[in-house]
Amino acid sequence: MGMEQQLSFAANEWHGKKKQTKREKFLARMDALVPWARLQALIEPHYPKGTRGRPPQGVERMLRVYFLQQWYALADEALEDAIYDSQAMRLFVGIDLSREGVPDATTLLKFRHLLERHDLTRGILAEVNTVLGEQKCLMKEGTIVDATIIAAPASTKNRERQRDTEMHQTKKGNQWYFGMKAHIAVDAQSGLVNRVIGTAANVSDISQAHGLLHGREKDVFADAGYLGAEKRPEIASRPTQPRWHIAAKRQQIRALAEGPLKICRQQLERLKSQVRSRVEHPFHIVKNLFRHRKVRYRGLAKNTAQLHTLFALANLILSERKLAWNVY
Repeated sequence: MGMEQQLSFAANEWHGKKKQTKREKFLARMDALVPWARLQALIEPHYPKGTRGRPPQGVERMLRVYFLQQWYALADEALEDAIYDSQAMRLFVGIDLSREGVPDATTLLKFRHLLERHDLTRGILAEVNTVLGEQKCLMKEGTIVDATIIAAPASTKNRERQRDTEMHQTKKGNQWYFGMKAHIAVDAQSGLVNRVIGTAANVSDISQAHGLLHGREKDVFADAGYLGAEKRPEIASRPTQPRWHIAAKRQQIRALAEGPLKICRQQLERLKSQVRSRVEHPFHIVKNLFRHRKVRYRGLAKNTAQLHTLFALANLILSERKLAWNVY
């Protein structure tokens, strides 16, 4: 573990058990993958120095607690209880209950607000991508753009007796959804997330395409929801234009006469979909592994800030196999 210290008798007894749990294995992997020193240097200039009041917790410890919250989809109070209950979590954070307590829910709340106030979660994603770029995991020659809906509580049984005013409902297929939309840009070669934009669920995918491009890509891949994106003024006015590979609508392919032309178009669409499939991997990690299927906070700003952290952590998992051959 990164935060080494002398273990108590209870911790030593726990270490002597014969089986290593899945949680231990996962946290050991994450401990090795996260560039702690780089992220700590990013946050420290904005972190309280402790000249008045209680001495603040260390930046690395609070980062570890914050990342636990993202990995296990826990509320502030639930995370505090989980750390008290789990020896694996306490070792990951570097806490020995015989000497000190767990940072309380209010401390975590203030740390999260600090990250949001200074836009540091965006910096976490950028710093992680910088590290991955140094390890040749991120190429940036091709970009895949896509979006997914993240549900929000539709109940009005709250203090204000209304739904979140920044969320919105939208129809996809024959089903209605209420919540926000996460628009992401993914490196076409590695499948790593470059950029994240959070909007209400009713905002069209194509309207956010320009904000997802970094400007150095040669090719852009997208589904049929982005048809005509290259003609939009905010994209057409750029000095350099990438090649757009957008999926054709299914009705157009079905309407073609049977023959060689239709077979060629089907093969072309299949090749484009194979490239676009890489964008589903970070969505899978965030929604299924991290269990972030519903927003936790009110408002787009807080939830978009959380998405930056979630996709940064997803990038580390996606790069794990390649990073195993390198050293930070």
